[in-house]
Amino acid sequence: MMYLNTLSPATGSRHAPKRVGRGVGSGLGKTCGRGHKGQGARAGGKVSPGFEGGQMPMYRRIPKRGFHSKVNIHTQEIRLSVLEYFPEDWTINLDVLRAADFIRQDTTRVRIIFDRAIETKRKIQGLYATANAKSFVIEVIEETVEE
Repeated sequence: MMYLNTLSPATGSRHAPKRVGRGVGSGLGKTCGRGHKGQGARAGGKVSPGFEGGQMPMYRRIPKRGFHSKVNIHTQEIRLSVLEYFPEDWTINLDVLRAADFIRQDTTRVRIIFDRAIETKRKIQGLYATANAKSFVIEVIEETVEE
């Protein structure tokens, strides 16, 4: 039977802590494994990651490639089947999706992606749809009133 007071880590899985400054015989006496002088020997002295001793670091030497769109930060995708949660006569737009907690509050663009066919076409306004999803939605364009 196993008891909580008999539990112990597997043999060799735990190492004893490094005891520095305990004499020459310990192997970590005098300089305590820090060597002589220099930045690494000082309190709080450490070399930042990527520092190469003054040489131009790798992350600055290599050519930069690619592009990160700032638009994608505020863009979200929604599955076509999510539209079935709303009544058929509703016009689904950003505000409706925000109120139903399907998208984040900071989202400014929504793309509807096809995941499976839905029974009836839904009306959308101000949303994007992929080619497959477009056959299941009706885009509503708001008409401006002229005075």
